[in-house]
Amino acid sequence: MKKKSDLIQAVVFSLFILAFALAFILLPDRDFSEQENRYLTKAPAFSLSSLFSGEFTQRFESYSSDQFPLRDLWIGVKSSVERALGKTENNGVYFCSKDTLITRFEEPNENLLEINLAAVNDLAEKTEAQVYLSLIPGAVSIWADRLPANAPNADQKALIERIYGAVNAETVDVYGTLAAHAEEDIFYRTDHHWTTLGAYYGYTALAEAMGLTPAPKDSFSPRVETESFYGTVYSSSGVRWVRPDRIETWVSDEGVTVTNYNDGTARPGVVYDRSKLETKDKYAMFFGGNTPLLTIETGAPGKPRLLLLRDSYSDSELPFLFNDFSEIHVVDLRYFKQSVLGYIRDHAIDTVLINYSLANFTSDNTVFMMGR
Repeated sequence: MKKKSDLIQAVVFSLFILAFALAFILLPDRDFSEQENRYLTKAPAFSLSSLFSGEFTQRFESYSSDQFPLRDLWIGVKSSVERALGKTENNGVYFCSKDTLITRFEEPNENLLEINLAAVNDLAEKTEAQVYLSLIPGAVSIWADRLPANAPNADQKALIERIYGAVNAETVDVYGTLAAHAEEDIFYRTDHHWTTLGAYYGYTALAEAMGLTPAPKDSFSPRVETESFYGTVYSSSGVRWVRPDRIETWVSDEGVTVTNYNDGTARPGVVYDRSKLETKDKYAMFFGGNTPLLTIETGAPGKPRLLLLRDSYSDSELPFLFNDFSEIHVVDLRYFKQSVLGYIRDHAIDTVLINYSLANFTSDNTVFMMGR
């Protein structure tokens, strides 16, 4: 009887393996994973040299993992099982209270940090424009009470204070402002960005540092753009049990003219590209996502010209500045290859705002270009 049972188990197991092998061979490869928000590995080209060097086997392992049949389903099953077993982290993402996913924050690379600090000082010293540095802490710090017990993270507050003490630019206390509103929905639960509410509070910190008068919160009429947003942290975590986030817009785009230089050519741009709401990367609705350069005519004549050196946190904060500047020039150093100092001179920039999340400022290896 036992032999018969063993035989049945062996047959079932073999059929299971055969079915997945056939599915792997017959199903077409996928180019992009909507759940993970990334491009998947393609089949590597075979050669004897790549085989003997180990390159082929390494790439084939990545390919077979990415193209495994029902990959998204198995990732969700794996994370659910791990959660049931008491695991509190996966792929650098903590499973937190209040249906929140938060990315771990590591100590920065000291050499890169020193290079980026030097770039800020070079920019401040080499231009007559007023330079401000605004570093945005993440949910890992402001929402630390949601983290699992004893979750290790570098101290963002101490790091920001250290950076601010080492630069010659004017600094913006975004940390203190966000900490004062930590009980509110100032970050997305499934994404690394702040919400539009968080961006509003960041704008008030900017206004205070720049001597501007921020518009009161009750002067805005938030518009819900979607209630089905799953962000980048959700994609990398493997988690599939949390609720989606809501994206709001607060500022009208009426009377604002945007020019986008995505491919180096001036083309009409938008403040809100609502076609992005039909994609996985719904946060790209703000200005259409990453681009080397945007120029914005705000319809506020007589106000100064602003150059914004940004990461993607700036995208939802930027509309709040429309009433305070006549022109806003938005540069992403990952794609912008011109001289920043030359751009400031050629466009008569009055104010420069370096506006980054702390995580990006301490890890981005293109920040050095702002001093050139």
